[in-house]
This record gives sequence, structure tokens and C-alpha cells, in this order.
Amino acid sequence: MSVRDNPQSSRYELVVDGEVAGIADYTLEGDRLVIPHTEIDARRRGRGLGAVMVQGVLEDVRASGRTVVPLCWYVAQYIDEHPEFGDLVASRS
Repeated sequence: MSVRDNPQSSRYELVVDGEVAGIADYTLEGDRLVIPHTEIDARRRGRGLGAVMVQGVLEDVRASGRTVVPLCWYVAQYIDEHPEFGDLVASRS
């Protein structure tokens, strides 16, 4: 299981057993990564994969020196529940 950035498609992908099992769409606004939508394949829901994917995205955002604008409710909720990522949140201006 891995999370990879696919900049050509403007999304992060959660790969499980060689198959894309989830996506986190994004747009770049300067040094801010705006995430409007995440989705886990319907066949794989209910297994905590969304949390794995969002954690991987946020770790990559931190490593890149960027911040995140969590427009997706799930990403916003994840950050609320994991305050160690709270410093990554940027306002959208």
C-alpha cells in the first residue's frame, strides 16, 4: 500500500495491490495544495483506507514545504482529529 502524487492528473493516488484504490484531487495555488475531493473505491470502503491516504498526502505536503486548504470535508475532519497536522492548514485567499 502506498500513496503517490500523480501531478499529471492533479491528484494523489492510494495504491493497494497494484491498483488505484483511492484518489485525492488537488489544485496548486502558489504554495497551497487545495483539496476539494477525495474518494475511495466503493469495493474497498470501510477499511480505513481514506485515513491512510489522507495521512500520506499530508506527510507529503509537509515534506514539500507546502500548506493545504482542506475543502473536502473528510480531509478537514481528519486534520481536526489529528492536530499534529493542524500547522499545515492555510486559509484560501
